[in-house]
Amino acid sequence: MTSSAPSPLTHFDADGQAHMVDVGAKAETRRVAVASGRILMLPDTFAMVRAGTAKKGDVLGIARIAAIQASKRTSELIPLCHPIPLTRVAVDFELDEAACAIRCTVTAETVGRTGVEMEALTAVNVGLLTIYDMCKAVDRGMRMEGIQLMEKLGGKSGHWKA
Repeated sequence: MTSSAPSPLTHFDADGQAHMVDVGAKAETRRVAVASGRILMLPDTFAMVRAGTAKKGDVLGIARIAAIQASKRTSELIPLCHPIPLTRVAVDFELDEAACAIRCTVTAETVGRTGVEMEALTAVNVGLLTIYDMCKAVDRGMRMEGIQLMEKLGGKSGHWKA
């Protein structure tokens, strides 16, 4: 079935076929995205991560590197994402002892024609997955939640905040 109306979703053409969005005519601007999410775990697992005594090593250090690497490889993982030159990726972890949770917050930046929301979101997911991977031998019941875009700046749509 063919439709002549343009799709409100940018990754589909007027005929409903998936395509990579043409960003060639867009202006290059500074673009920033902040995403976050958290992983909840048993108290003993949380204490092990906080103390740095996990058998596989520095859980948060490895998760930080994994998140940064994931942001740089987003276009290889998400089929219609453009490969973009990242100018900065910052990964922060906040330990919440009361909830036995670790929040991962990623800020991704570029100067370019398309945003970095997917890079920030991918980095958060992989950072949390790395924590899971490094701790799963002692806690298979860890749960990731609340993964979302918190803020984005730049581009035609401007500033947005959750």
